[in-house]
Amino acid sequence: MKRDAPATARNSAPIAAILRQELPPRGLVLEVASGTGQHAVFFARIFPDLDWQPSDLDRSALASIDAYAAEAGLDNLRPAIAFDASAARCPLAKADAVLCINMVHISPWEATAGLFGHAAEMLEPASPVILYGPYLERKVETAPSNLAFDQSLRTRDPSWGLRRVEAVDELALRAGFERTARYAMPANNLMLIYRCH
Repeated sequence: MKRDAPATARNSAPIAAILRQELPPRGLVLEVASGTGQHAVFFARIFPDLDWQPSDLDRSALASIDAYAAEAGLDNLRPAIAFDASAARCPLAKADAVLCINMVHISPWEATAGLFGHAAEMLEPASPVILYGPYLERKVETAPSNLAFDQSLRTRDPSWGLRRVEAVDELALRAGFERTARYAMPANNLMLIYRCH
């Protein structure tokens, strides 16, 4: 039932270091596309004053998240909820931060648009939307491994692929957010922070 993503073990600590700077000291974090659930357990454990709400669209992912959560036994880690970011409705009415790791490039563009749309409805001003993953940037050379990954994704599904940071910025702006920070991360990934303006 539990699934394992080796990259999660490698990137959890670097991501947490940035989250420590960007997350509120307390409140509810909605993690969109939680995948295996390994991140949710890791972050809930090191941020005990934050309630962690994992979510995913995939049934097997939801089962994996709950299996990891049951094993961890953390009071601040909520049961996983089914959530399709591109759907018209979000199962959560309010949150204090939204975190999305490695979804933007492995989903249709409509999912990212929906993510910001839902965030605009549930977040208070200055609350963060935090994205992590590989991106393309104007005037920044793309690593060959990321170019190959992008091609592989588009072969699997034409609606997938690495997104341009500038396109995400424009999408966010239309939903009422502006990018406030960009962090270079290991393995040619980025963390992008958006806040209501």
